[in-house]
Formats: sequence, structure tokens, C-alpha cells
Amino acid sequence: MARKRSRTAVLKRQREVKKSEKQALKREKREMRKEEPGNEHEGVATRDDLAGYGFAVEEEDEPDTDATDEERNV
Repeated sequence: MARKRSRTAVLKRQREVKKSEKQALKREKREMRKEEPGNEHEGVATRDDLAGYGFAVEEEDEPDTDATDEERNV
């Protein structure tokens, strides 16, 4: 006959199963992100990301693309 498990053993097993399922889901998501094309700069935060984290984001003027290197250094 099967042995009856204690309540704590059952709860422990349920926690372990839930934890392993969560880890497997994270692995699957990570692999899906790696396979997606176009995520070259995934580790770089955008201005919107920084604003969302509470960092003060100042609007910068766009650099003058017509200026030569000498004009930029002056």
C-alpha cells in the first residue's frame, strides 16, 4: 500500500514543482528573445526606460550632422 505523505511534505513538493516550472518558463522566454531578429541593443536602456525607472531624462539637442569634426571639437 502507498505511504501517506505528511502535509508539509506535500506543500514542499508543490513549491518545488512551481519553482521548477517558473525556471523552465524563464529559460523558454530567454531562448525566444535570443531567436528574435532585431534585438541587437537589448541591454541598452532607452530614454523611456530611464524615465520609467525614475531617472531624470533631459532632452538633448540633436547633434549637428552637417558639422565637421573640427567644428565639433571647438
